[in-house]
Amino acid sequence: MADARYFDIRHVTGTVTHVDMDNARVESAGTVFLDRAILRVLGPRGWGILEIDHYTRPRGKLFEELVEKAAVLASLTGQEVHLADVPAGSIAVPRMKEDPAEVDLQEKQQLLAEIERSARIEGIKSTRANYIERFEEVHFEDSSGNEFSFSISRSGFSILAVAERGGDMQMGYVRRHVLQDFNLRHRQEDGKEAAARAIALLDARTPRGGTMNAVLDPELAGVFAHEAVGHASEGDLVQEGSSVLGGKIGERIGSPVITIVDDPSLPEFGFEPFDAEGSRVGRTEIIRHGVMNAFLHSRETLATVGHGHAGNARAMPGEPPQVRMSNTYIEDGDSSLEELIRECGSGILLKGTRGGQVDPGRGVFQFNAEYGYLVEDGEVGEMVRDVSLSGEILRTLHSISLCAKDRTMHQGYCGKGGQSVPVSDGAPHVLLLNAVVGGSGSH
Repeated sequence: MADARYFDIRHVTGTVTHVDMDNARVESAGTVFLDRAILRVLGPRGWGILEIDHYTRPRGKLFEELVEKAAVLASLTGQEVHLADVPAGSIAVPRMKEDPAEVDLQEKQQLLAEIERSARIEGIKSTRANYIERFEEVHFEDSSGNEFSFSISRSGFSILAVAERGGDMQMGYVRRHVLQDFNLRHRQEDGKEAAARAIALLDARTPRGGTMNAVLDPELAGVFAHEAVGHASEGDLVQEGSSVLGGKIGERIGSPVITIVDDPSLPEFGFEPFDAEGSRVGRTEIIRHGVMNAFLHSRETLATVGHGHAGNARAMPGEPPQVRMSNTYIEDGDSSLEELIRECGSGILLKGTRGGQVDPGRGVFQFNAEYGYLVEDGEVGEMVRDVSLSGEILRTLHSISLCAKDRTMHQGYCGKGGQSVPVSDGAPHVLLLNAVVGGSGSH
């Protein structure tokens, strides 16, 4: 193994269980097993990588031969790689509340059906519900003598209700995911909420677009923190020159009320006890009181870019690590929601998210809110739909004038480079001055 400067191996076994329902009918349900490992060997210049299904660690010389095989691949790469010397270590996984694996598949189907049934009220044309549960056992070892293991469960559901009237169709959507728990019990209110929102949106109108003050709810403000700031702070994008935040360390890039954090150690949906390279995880203040403070890193990007610490390398089973977010959020401020609405004056309250796009290199974004309410003279007014928020990342950060003290987190999955990992993002309500709000209606 003379040509191997370093190696690590990450082995993941587990199960993925799903239930998909469409209009009260179970479309599919079942459990698949996973058993994948990835061996990375750092040769004189770059990586040699082996992806292995149904891995069992060979003993003695056979393991050395496996590393040699990856080292041969490493010798073929011309890309030079350096790794920062960082602390390794693991933290405790939150304790299990109710183990989803102990609930049989038939009961899961019945509980999901109850949620879907609660959404099938008058005015609802169709419903969809799904449940997903992942249990993973992860084992990591490297050539530095580090060896860590953990097991973790993540599960959750979503319910979609579609209302129709006179050819107009509107959707209401609720999703809930949990770490180390089972959350299908007593959730009929979520089905009712999705249905009620879909029906209410039939009567909502589209507002006139323009520049106005906007209050963002915790879900939409959390999406802004994740999509517009979190991705732009990932060390690999900074290294490639594909981030508007590159070269901005120490600069004031936003309002003093704004602090944005990523923290894999939080017991939220994006929790990791150690990252995919065995690095110790912890809190990174990306922006501190409006000043660009740190990037998110793997060992490789930390060595090249600097400014921060490792602990944000993440990967799907059997896939190579990438720099990824975990739990990303805007810190609480000291205002109340009532103060934000009052200070908004005349503008809009935007709620929820229906996706959008961001270009972290150019520093621009466009997000679609799920719905909103007009704000007139400091009072919340009528419901509106088909409304979006767009702008420049840096200008928007400067335009956040107040943060409430009601941060909540929302769970989901984030895709990058063909891989999807569990994350959470969140925020308090925030007040954004002179926001660019899209809509096509007329007053």
